Amino acid sequence: MTTRLNPYLSFDGNARQAMEFYQRVFGGELSLGTFGEIGGELGDAPPGTEDKIMHAMLEVPGGLTLMGADNPPGVEHRPGNTMAVCLSGDDATALRGWWEGVSGDGGTVSVPLETQMWGDEFGMCVDRFGVMWMVNIAGPGNPA
Repeated sequence: MTTRLNPYLSFDGNARQAMEFYQRVFGGELSLGTFGEIGGELGDAPPGTEDKIMHAMLEVPGGLTLMGADNPPGVEHRPGNTMAVCLSGDDATALRGWWEGVSGDGGTVSVPLETQMWGDEFGMCVDRFGVMWMVNIAGPGNPA
């Protein structure tokens, strides 16, 4: 396996719903492991977490990978604006479709997806799970 860098998102008890939502948006194969399943293999799962997601991975054809999990007991969930998932490239059809997926259905758009001063189409939003997304579609002559 080659080394890869991918986002790993933390959730406050709704990781299953979030990861299933992202699968509807991006397609791909989703694997989910609960604290009960994985914890059962490693020992006891923390009480009350048996059905919570300990590890989820969405692998989408073309190289996109998104991981996530519910925070375990004792770990505070603090959503913030210090991280965003950025989708960029030159496949305008795919990128616009993904933009519609993450920005719609309860999302909040902070920068509409439109041509910016640098010549690319760019938009920013926060999806209904509190995750910040940026989408950049390379303009003519700009690298993807």
